[in-house]
Amino acid sequence: MSLDAAHLPAYTPMEKLAVPRPVDRIPYLRAAVAGKRVLDLGAMDETAYQAKRGQGTWLHEELSHAAAEVLGVDASPEVPADGLVTGERSRIIRGSISALAGILAETGFDPEVIVAGELIEHIDNPLAFLRSFRALPALHGKRLLLTTPNASALHNGLVGMLGRESTHHDHLCILSYKTLCTLCHRAGFSRWDIIPYYSRFTEMKARNPGVRGWLVSLGESGINAGEWLCPLLSFGYVVAIDI
Repeated sequence: MSLDAAHLPAYTPMEKLAVPRPVDRIPYLRAAVAGKRVLDLGAMDETAYQAKRGQGTWLHEELSHAAAEVLGVDASPEVPADGLVTGERSRIIRGSISALAGILAETGFDPEVIVAGELIEHIDNPLAFLRSFRALPALHGKRLLLTTPNASALHNGLVGMLGRESTHHDHLCILSYKTLCTLCHRAGFSRWDIIPYYSRFTEMKARNPGVRGWLVSLGESGINAGEWLCPLLSFGYVVAIDI
């Protein structure tokens, strides 16, 4: 169910939330951008693109297989000054996501969809980040697709029982279904959807071949079953926003 100012959670502890079943993150985003012009923010994927390239796990590359055109923006020094061609219809330029007005004006790129994959949790001020899209007239009427880990994820609850926590060292916040609703509402968006996505332990399986890899896959299947039964415990969320 789409959400708006008239359909916010009541923010009471025991209210029932109408959350859909989880999706696979990358295939879902590929389908959402099919045939469209895409602005991909943070496209270098924390500079891990070299390891992920050709593996089906680099989001920018997967978007380029489905989209009409993809322009990536990333401040990483690994992006050459004259940009990085990543495919027949895709490239990445060096730039700051806080300077989108200048980037769009300079490139003349008119995106239909803006993708911010696993980015908002790295941002100093997530609310200001979301408000920045509404402040750009060139993006009015466009679609924003952001993804982010879930504060209530099942896998973190399980490792927490063993005195552990799975969190990237660059993450500044971790968001839940309700805090995402709050951010979208306070940013002034008129409509948004929040869709859970499944855990995928791809890198862990790659690091652990043989029996260990099989055990990781077995654990992933068990966690995915729990996520299907209880979507609020999924690994993360896709948030689809009308700007």
